[in-house]
Amino acid sequence: MKNRSEIFEKMSIKKAVFTLALPTILSQLVSMIYNLTDTYFIGQVNDPYQVAAVNVAFPIFFVLIVFANLFGIGGGSLVSRLLGKKDYDNIKKVTISSLFGAFLMSLVYSIFVFVYFDQLLGLLGTSVNTIGHTRDYLFWTVVIGAVPSTLGMVFGHLLRSEGFSKQASVGIAIGGVLNVILDPIFIFGFDMGVEGAALATMIANTLAMIYYVILIIKLGDQTHMSFDFRLISFRKYIWIPILAIGLPAASASLFNVFATTIINNLTSAYGDYELAAMGIVKKIDMIPLHVTLGISQGILPLIAYNYAAKNYKRMRDISKYGMKLVMIFSMLCVVLFVVEAPLLVRIFIKDSTTVHLGERFLRIAVLAMPVMGVNFVINTAFQAMGKGRQSLLLSISRQGLINIPLLYLMDYWFGLYGIIWTQLLADLLTFAIGFYLFTKLTRRLHDEEDYYSAQLLTQEV
Repeated sequence: MKNRSEIFEKMSIKKAVFTLALPTILSQLVSMIYNLTDTYFIGQVNDPYQVAAVNVAFPIFFVLIVFANLFGIGGGSLVSRLLGKKDYDNIKKVTISSLFGAFLMSLVYSIFVFVYFDQLLGLLGTSVNTIGHTRDYLFWTVVIGAVPSTLGMVFGHLLRSEGFSKQASVGIAIGGVLNVILDPIFIFGFDMGVEGAALATMIANTLAMIYYVILIIKLGDQTHMSFDFRLISFRKYIWIPILAIGLPAASASLFNVFATTIINNLTSAYGDYELAAMGIVKKIDMIPLHVTLGISQGILPLIAYNYAAKNYKRMRDISKYGMKLVMIFSMLCVVLFVVEAPLLVRIFIKDSTTVHLGERFLRIAVLAMPVMGVNFVINTAFQAMGKGRQSLLLSISRQGLINIPLLYLMDYWFGLYGIIWTQLLADLLTFAIGFYLFTKLTRRLHDEEDYYSAQLLTQEV
């Protein structure tokens, strides 16, 4: 644990952030690439019904990510804070309890999907042409793959919380690379189409989960993670902190899906070209989005550890450095996307009408990225410190209370381009709320720091 402690306590902030954040950024990019590759290979079948089936199935599969955020981010934040307090016994209870919660919920969910398959497929809006493909996709990815997929993601969060960012990222990379390799084999080699893509995803995620299990066993005493089921706890002091942070993280994911669905529905009223252009812009936006998420997730353990250890100055400096990084990267993306918008859109489509719309959409959409990145870091800081109320407020505000009503208002007032400007307005308003809450909290911690310093000085005198 000596090397782990050095990262959290003594290593320069720049080096510590890059040590934990860089592998997380790379794993985020790998995840993004293999998701795009998945869509690409299915598209090569030249069957629009199979492509549509994957899109229709997305909300059902996305629930697994919600479960992973609930137990992975919630449990991981608590683990890092317990590390800062040197409370190693409770770390074992938190990790095994988080894994048990993820296992139980994903298992129940997979059974629920299997039992109510027909009803769910009807709610998803499947047609006679897509229902069979959607069923095949969900059978392998959710009914069979829910447990290993969810556990794999939770393992990654928990390992990262102890400072094993590189090892956690290797697991994600294994899943991504295997998916890319297996996709063409099952889709084309065995002529399985969309079912082959689903089978490839399930196998890749299962092998990634097995990697994590083997890794934790090999790490032994270097990690405080445990597979001792006797340590599973149902005590409030374990679950309340997990859920206090996990629920805001999970709700943020859900609201993001809702907001994306509403954007698509509103944009579709203006035509197919507009909808296609919006979809392409959302794909291009994934690059800066995943990088800023990687930075945020990478610094979470550092903030949590130093907050629990009452090293508030280092905690504040880490938070500020994270904001600085996302701002610099986001501004570079703004310049690149504004200048090269036509080239970037043409990577995905050559149709001149769609390219024209896409480049105009992209130049507006990217303006939100710097503020969005800072919002991610602020929310991550709240999650790391165990501030569930502040994190929940920011999570539901950005894509829920602010963004969703604004989408309808901006569409009504300004039409199509009002929809695109909405994200920037929503992020600016969320930033105002987050910055106020963050400043208020850090000032209180600074006052607490001064108080303890004065007490120590009095005792010495």
